Amino acid sequence: MKNLTIPLTCLLLGAALQSGGAEAADAAPAPAPQALYIRGAFNGWGTDNALRYLGKGIYQTDIVISPGNHAFKVGDKDWHAEWVLNPNASMTLALATDYPMDTHPGPEDYLFVKKTAAYTFRLDLSNAAVPVLRVTRVDAAALAPHDPHAGHAARAALTFATFDGQRETARFSSPDAGAALRSYAQSTTQQLRDPGAQYVTYQESAQRPRVRSGNLAFDALFALAGAEMAQDSVREIRDGNYNGGDPIACDCFETGEKWHYVWTRDLSYAATLGLAMLDPQRTVNSLNFKLSGYRAGVPRPANVAGSADGLQIIQDTGSGGSWPVSTDRVSWAFGAEEVLKTLAPAQRAVFAKRALAALSNTIENDRLAAYDVASGLYSGEQSFLDWRDQSYAAWIVNDIASLASSRALSTNVGHYKALTLAATLAREQRDAARATKYDGWAQALKEAINTRLWLPDAGMYSSLTAAHFDGAPLHKFDWLGQSLAILTGVADPARARQILAHYPHGPMGAPVIYPQQPDMPIYHNRAIWPFVTAYGLKAAALAGNVSVADAAYDTLLRGAALNLSNMENLEWLSGQPLLLDEAHPGLIGPVINSRRQLWSVGAYLGMVIGDVFGVATTKDGIRLRPFVTTKLRREQFGQARQITLSALRLRDKQISVTLLLPAASDAPGYYSVAAITQNGKPVAADIGWNALAAHSHIEIRLGAVRAGEQGIVRVNAEPAAQSSAVFGPPEPALVLTRGDARAVTLTFGAGAANTVYNVYRDGQLVATRLAPGSWIERAPAPGTCYALEAQFADSGNRSHHSAPQCVDGAVEIAASDARVRANIGLSAPNARFAAPHIAAWGKPGDSFSVNDIALAEAGNYRFQIHYHNAANMINLGISGGVKWLSVSDAGGHVVAQGVVQLPHARVEKSNTPTVYSTPLAASLPAGVYRLALSDFYNMSYLASNAGFSAAGGAGGPANQFDIYGVRVQRAQP
Repeated sequence: MKNLTIPLTCLLLGAALQSGGAEAADAAPAPAPQALYIRGAFNGWGTDNALRYLGKGIYQTDIVISPGNHAFKVGDKDWHAEWVLNPNASMTLALATDYPMDTHPGPEDYLFVKKTAAYTFRLDLSNAAVPVLRVTRVDAAALAPHDPHAGHAARAALTFATFDGQRETARFSSPDAGAALRSYAQSTTQQLRDPGAQYVTYQESAQRPRVRSGNLAFDALFALAGAEMAQDSVREIRDGNYNGGDPIACDCFETGEKWHYVWTRDLSYAATLGLAMLDPQRTVNSLNFKLSGYRAGVPRPANVAGSADGLQIIQDTGSGGSWPVSTDRVSWAFGAEEVLKTLAPAQRAVFAKRALAALSNTIENDRLAAYDVASGLYSGEQSFLDWRDQSYAAWIVNDIASLASSRALSTNVGHYKALTLAATLAREQRDAARATKYDGWAQALKEAINTRLWLPDAGMYSSLTAAHFDGAPLHKFDWLGQSLAILTGVADPARARQILAHYPHGPMGAPVIYPQQPDMPIYHNRAIWPFVTAYGLKAAALAGNVSVADAAYDTLLRGAALNLSNMENLEWLSGQPLLLDEAHPGLIGPVINSRRQLWSVGAYLGMVIGDVFGVATTKDGIRLRPFVTTKLRREQFGQARQITLSALRLRDKQISVTLLLPAASDAPGYYSVAAITQNGKPVAADIGWNALAAHSHIEIRLGAVRAGEQGIVRVNAEPAAQSSAVFGPPEPALVLTRGDARAVTLTFGAGAANTVYNVYRDGQLVATRLAPGSWIERAPAPGTCYALEAQFADSGNRSHHSAPQCVDGAVEIAASDARVRANIGLSAPNARFAAPHIAAWGKPGDSFSVNDIALAEAGNYRFQIHYHNAANMINLGISGGVKWLSVSDAGGHVVAQGVVQLPHARVEKSNTPTVYSTPLAASLPAGVYRLALSDFYNMSYLASNAGFSAAGGAGGPANQFDIYGVRVQRAQP
């Protein structure tokens, strides 16, 4: 471990436990017939806890587990083996009980732990057909008490009030406070998320910047973040789904203690917040790792855009089989833009050329696969909020195509950044035509975001729209999307002020979503993520909102101090790394939480360098804009008259920055900048690279207090209570019935308390705050579709929308219909699928068409493929179906065409339900039409995924699914 240690006694205990009970093993155990692991939330679903073979079919391992309701499975290195207790439902284990295991994939099982302890997982495979699992608690000897601060003269403490009226304290000390490079000890009274000592030690490095503020705790926490950055700087990475779980050489940033791979969005946001400035070469290496061209020998489909090599940004594995269900791979542009500012000219030129090529191919294909002409927005899952149940309607897990067709604020701002960066790089590289095109697309997208997603009644942007057949912007909000809109300039200054003043904050800071989802555990839901808080801080500093900035400073300082690390996430109302709820164990969380999470580390470093000291890089040099609030100055710097950041290396310059502080003030506000000098000479806030000396000492004298903006919304509730003050209601069920003539009746809300209802027709709000009961429309237009929204009467918090229902029944054309033509014959019904189907259709040369589709009336139609895709689970993989659908008239002229998505769908043991693709929209006159389906591509076509363990990996690209037919649905625009 680099400059970050835990006590030897703790390491020895861990080593003993990991031995898996070697003393009980045979002297020379037979070779293990299988390499199996206990993989769960307590180890990041990784392979750290191997089951050791003891002989006679018995495997065993001991694991120290902290409090929580921990999901786990038995699996092998690449998930070819995935064993659970019940493949149809999760189970919670009782200790010292034998459980037969099913050797098929299924939902996670759970172990509920109240207090940190060691547990023995014993797997009996003496009868290989029926493995038996038994978990027992180990009575481990207590660690010898140890005072990490003994003998240290320099000491400091930070004390924090807790949600339950108590106090927790973090203590800091140094044995060598006067040294140029200090070492620190840090301890906490708060119970830690993961097993280990209640303290940590670390030291400063000559290779990293350091702070002297007169507050040992403030200096130490900056050093902690630097030490954790060093830990996350690795020579090799690994993930169980790639390269057989074996290491992959890469001088990269890994994602955290429990995440040993490079993920596109995690890396890019971390780089933007602080890491690109501090280690540009490692950032470039990591960004390059997230680029890939097409696999050799794979035919390139006719309608795919971009260069022949296909170099583009990778969308990581995820919902429905990855891209384009998710399209936030464009978040890569944030990190690329930031590192381009810091690279020396020769390095910059090389990376800029590659970045433009990758961005261009990504942009052009996202335009085909995810751009919605009608709204002007891109479809795709919310950026980073990629656990469907946590931030989408409950019904979405059974209809991932509806998730795919929704449009998210954060992801669209990512597309805006990709377009603006690509336009800038194209201009630099003298490609005027491409620059003009991307500038135009960016401006149009900015206008669409402000037109389609801004909610004037909320003073914020909607986080996402409802899916096809609805499309309304939802009254759901996320802090990352709001902050990125401010920082990119998508939000003008007036809207930025409104957002900051309206986004709800709990007592410990801003949650990543609002309102919270009922009956869901803590992860994205009910959580603070420090990296999102850091983006909120940057947005607040840009707009001068002191209250929001102070809340963010408090969140970041508290989280790092009490947890001895920059954690992945925290429960939002308590600030706890794990909030136990024994009455509702399924709601405990955060369900997984990693120390030294990369973007949290970047967030803390960026907070100090970029917000407190105000140092930011630009293409032309550095910009100095410190945002020191009176509260921060008063509480963190006390009687100090100056604070200094030293040994900051940018390009070939070494820079130190000293803030000269006025006397502390009780007036709310932030300090203006009175003067700036470089090596004793006055300079402006922007200093060009050539104007920076090889060794520059910059002094920034802070001056008068400015009141700034003070608006902030505060909310609170008991952390375990599903209060209407902080939660939204569950989305309602909608029952639509047809009456006489064309009248329709919508029925809803029987028995619901404190709830009113809003009706949407074709995405437009048409009735508000209805009491439970019914609502009638006498003469809806052909193809009208309705959705329902629940709203708490007291707080006004709203639900997701119900699944939409349309008044005109769809035309279903079965795969067995005589009009269907395909190169693959029909497969008969089976135990899981009750209808005949065309199985495993979708290889590059496969063909499918439907002739003689008669439309009796002119109108707006939606064409969907009726299908099932069982290539992987709905939250995993790279094998979502992505195809090109075209509709031709009787004369053979193509009248509509585009990409349709056929994401992974749930699989049941029997009678698995089939689903529908995203729709292709067409406004057509009456007539006879032909539909044809041909190949496009998904992430499995990329060379980087050739080593993936599941479908679409080593066995070759996977873009196949079963076809059950076609649906033609009348719908309004």
